[in-house]
Amino acid sequence: MTTGPAVASIDHGEMSGPVILQVLPSLVTGGAERGCVDVALAVAEAGGTALVASSGGAMVRELIRAEVEHITLPLATKRPWAIRRNARHLAEIVHARGVDIVHARSRAPAWSAFLACRDTGTPFVTTFHAPYGITSPLKRWYNSVMARGDRMIAISDHVRRYIVSNYSVDDSKVRVIPRGIDFDRFAPDMVSAERVVQLSRRWSLPDGVPVILMPARLTRWKGQMVLLEALARLGRQDIRCVLVGSAQGRTAYRRELERRAVDLGLGSVVRIDEECSDMPAAYMLSDVVVHASTDPEGFGRVIVEAQAMGRPVIASDLGAPSENLQHGSTGWLTAPGDPATLTEALANALSLEPDERSAMADRAIAFVRTHFDRRQMTDATIDVYDELLADRAERRSA
Repeated sequence: MTTGPAVASIDHGEMSGPVILQVLPSLVTGGAERGCVDVALAVAEAGGTALVASSGGAMVRELIRAEVEHITLPLATKRPWAIRRNARHLAEIVHARGVDIVHARSRAPAWSAFLACRDTGTPFVTTFHAPYGITSPLKRWYNSVMARGDRMIAISDHVRRYIVSNYSVDDSKVRVIPRGIDFDRFAPDMVSAERVVQLSRRWSLPDGVPVILMPARLTRWKGQMVLLEALARLGRQDIRCVLVGSAQGRTAYRRELERRAVDLGLGSVVRIDEECSDMPAAYMLSDVVVHASTDPEGFGRVIVEAQAMGRPVIASDLGAPSENLQHGSTGWLTAPGDPATLTEALANALSLEPDERSAMADRAIAFVRTHFDRRQMTDATIDVYDELLADRAERRSA
């Protein structure tokens, strides 16, 4: 890995070595983490130096394999004195490594990064991965660090509207850059029949039975209960529904879901699996993928991944999902929290004729590849870095 002097721009073909430091709480699986790693690899591929600081996690291995340096800092902490200590560490890194831009992807590390950038005069970028809740003046102030960037990236137009309506920001400094999908992984022809069969056996799915898949953390606002009510209304025992997602310690909610499934007569229909290491195969195994969140989503990664696999998707018409699905063409939007409209959409999806399903798959894949390509996301992010580096060069030459 090379470290070089600060330069004025990043060219997608030939870079002369700017240093980009991204900060986030940890590198466990998630949308913010995936975007961080993808951008770090793109910066390194383009000839720059990518640094990532976090408290660590499984995805650090991806950085190591790509020879991207990871710096371990306790950036998940929200304690004020620890945030200031992290700010001092980040400022030292900025000076020692000649960092040109610091890019924060979460609020706690963003405060440390903001203070470090203020002290060192380094351009500061933030990415809003969600519309953060504002429950008090203190919470508004805490969230506001994400609106203090020299550039602010919103992962959807829904998030952009949240930013400009809740904070006094210059709209011209906000860039909408949707999350990107890895089409080397999420593509129907990249999944072998053997992988699908293995997963089907693990889930004990009978041959030829329609499968409804809902990938989401086991938390109430993700809408698993809404789906159970819809399945009861559907009244079919010749189907299977798999809820895939970690309970993250919410064992009481999982037990509530299991009891409710039995009470509704769905004990043999519904299966819960907290871990799935092969989501492309899971999508291929499904006949329809459901997103039933009752709170607005900042993006809705499952919706895009499922369409990339050619699967019809049912999603709540709330927040960014309404941007990421074409109603009636690649899937259906339903009223959030409404089992009746979800039941209707499920019936539509399960009754698709083979030619209708194939045409919907083609439209879904084309839509996602046009709007949610990973390379588009990384290039657009590098364009943001370009803007800031060019601005700084212009100021220095004035």
